[in-house]
Amino acid sequence: MKTLIIVESPTKAKTIERFLGKNYVVKPSMGHIRDLPKSNMGVDIEHNFEPHYITIRGKGDVIKVLRDEAKKADRILLASDPDREGEAIAWHLREYLHLDNDKCRITFNEITDKAIKSAVAAPREIDIDKVEAQQARRILDRLVGYEISPLLWKKVKKGLSAGRVQSVAVRLICDREAEIKAFVPEEYWNIFAYLQSGKNELVVKLIKIKNKKAHLPNKEAVDEVVARLQNAQYQVASVTVKEKKRMPAPPFTTSAMQQEASRKLNMTAKKTMQVAQQLYEGIAVGGNITGLISYMRTDSVRINDSAQAQAREYIKERYGENFLPAKPNVFTSGKGQVQDAHEAIRPTSIERTPAQLKPFLTPQQYKLYKLIWERFVASQMAPAILDQTTVDVQADDCLFRATGSIVRFASFLQVYNEGKDKKTDKEDVSAVAPVKEGEILPLNKLEQKQNFTQPPSRYTEATLIKTMEELGIGRPSTYAPIIDTILSRCYVVREEKQLYPTELGSLVVELMKDYFTDIINVEFTASMEEKLDEIEEGRAEWHQVIADFYGPFSKTLAAAEKEIEKIVIEPEQSGEVCEKCGRPMVYRMGRYGRFLACSGFPECRNTKAIVNMTNQKCLACGGNIVQHKSRTGRIFYGCDNYPECKYVSWDMPIDQKCPVCGTQLTERVQRGGEKQIICPNKDCPSRQNEVKKPKGRPAKKK
Repeated sequence: MKTLIIVESPTKAKTIERFLGKNYVVKPSMGHIRDLPKSNMGVDIEHNFEPHYITIRGKGDVIKVLRDEAKKADRILLASDPDREGEAIAWHLREYLHLDNDKCRITFNEITDKAIKSAVAAPREIDIDKVEAQQARRILDRLVGYEISPLLWKKVKKGLSAGRVQSVAVRLICDREAEIKAFVPEEYWNIFAYLQSGKNELVVKLIKIKNKKAHLPNKEAVDEVVARLQNAQYQVASVTVKEKKRMPAPPFTTSAMQQEASRKLNMTAKKTMQVAQQLYEGIAVGGNITGLISYMRTDSVRINDSAQAQAREYIKERYGENFLPAKPNVFTSGKGQVQDAHEAIRPTSIERTPAQLKPFLTPQQYKLYKLIWERFVASQMAPAILDQTTVDVQADDCLFRATGSIVRFASFLQVYNEGKDKKTDKEDVSAVAPVKEGEILPLNKLEQKQNFTQPPSRYTEATLIKTMEELGIGRPSTYAPIIDTILSRCYVVREEKQLYPTELGSLVVELMKDYFTDIINVEFTASMEEKLDEIEEGRAEWHQVIADFYGPFSKTLAAAEKEIEKIVIEPEQSGEVCEKCGRPMVYRMGRYGRFLACSGFPECRNTKAIVNMTNQKCLACGGNIVQHKSRTGRIFYGCDNYPECKYVSWDMPIDQKCPVCGTQLTERVQRGGEKQIICPNKDCPSRQNEVKKPKGRPAKKK
């Protein structure tokens, strides 16, 4: 009997074929073969929101292969990914190929011999609840996107689109930016005492004055305290040592993997998922294509009994009995997490260590696999035991404190320590100099440090994913596409890992706030995610969920259309004259923000970038230094005599030349307001010890 198995990708097909005999043919569908049309809504609002699906353009050859193979096969099994999207792909394939067999669906959490053969032996029916949850999400997104986007075209610019979840992500970034801009830093000071303890030095920080929390708002307050402390006696008031247990983190969920890959490997969410997909579908190892990790779209921290037993056996043999907890570690998932059937992300075989696989993997594959392997092994180990020492030192009416930790039993920390790059990784524990209670310690020096309160940090991809997960926005399969979408639409730009809203993104968010409050509301979006989960769990009917949404939405849409039509946006005059036709130049909105355009459009199509003058002169040629905006929205500076003078810099130029190479110096403002004078010439020897800025150069002026 000939069996056709349809998967999503060619790599997956090759990996699975290796485990099956000659009576099996495995072919890829290359993802979805059907979808809603792009040219129109594709949803019949008048008839219970029924979708109209068409075959995706460009899939003709793939579909022909599947049809031909299906005619030859005695049995067809659909093996797309084990999530909502995969279930929907299987359903579309079944409908399009007119399969009679109800039990045509197989799923597996890992691509291994055992998992594939077990799945093939026990096909099941397609989970219609999952299909309907995916379909409801697709229809909701289509309704929002296709109904709101035309309003943005009228009042902002053509080609814009509004997304049901993406708009909320942009709002989070815009709101954080507004907080940062509104933040007023407050000055505060710290005092540190450097005390001699035998051959060691103990550094203690002032924490209390007259039994109250130390509050030093200015230099005057600091000087008053320091005057008393210069001649004070520094006596150890107490030394407290407490045992502290540190539990290992659970194995990776999708969001946790994306966050760690961003933090430790500098990988974007999109790249992380691409590499994880490669590891899941199979890598050529020793001549055989082998799936190296379990399915990578999951919000579960559960591990199956077999994998857990293998991990415990490995830990016992590799590290010893005392590295194992008495009972296997069990982790629980947070609320709102519905994909527990998938397990956490783990290696398919713990025996395949990162070191063994390194010759077969690309650098990025190796780094991500190592991250996953170490996290999984560590998660099954006993807690680390640390001795946490707290030393309190009394001086006059001031109390100083130092804290530190010493690892008594490393346990799971040893897994991470073995794989550390000693040149870059730092120990996460510290120790304090040994002292005794009642001991008088000589003062070496007092140090005063001025500080300013800091605004909230801008989102990075990692922290945005964490926030979306905590707020219940999106699901494991959507985090990376959401971020990729808002970046590609230029609503947001990424600089030094931080996400900044563009002028265009801020404008769209403000319009959405004014007219579509619910769509841009975090709580409302999270509640819709919960309703989609209820559909998947069979507790809600998808037509009703969409009807409940569309009723209020259509009224909001109608009201917004009337209000927006009343708005007449006259182009803002720039005060400049078009050098080509003499008409006034006006400000227009483009993909990357505002630009200057001739008011005589379309007869005259003259455009140019907005240039802001500065008070600085170019020391190379005497021209004016002007401020520009790059295509990503980032500010840079250059000489207005370009291209004759090619001086350009990310930082504000100052009226000084570099004593080493003669290039005009610039002033860089560090976080906290500290200023640093640097040379913009990247080859200048003076730049060897500078704090690195992003790679690349400012865009050249046109």
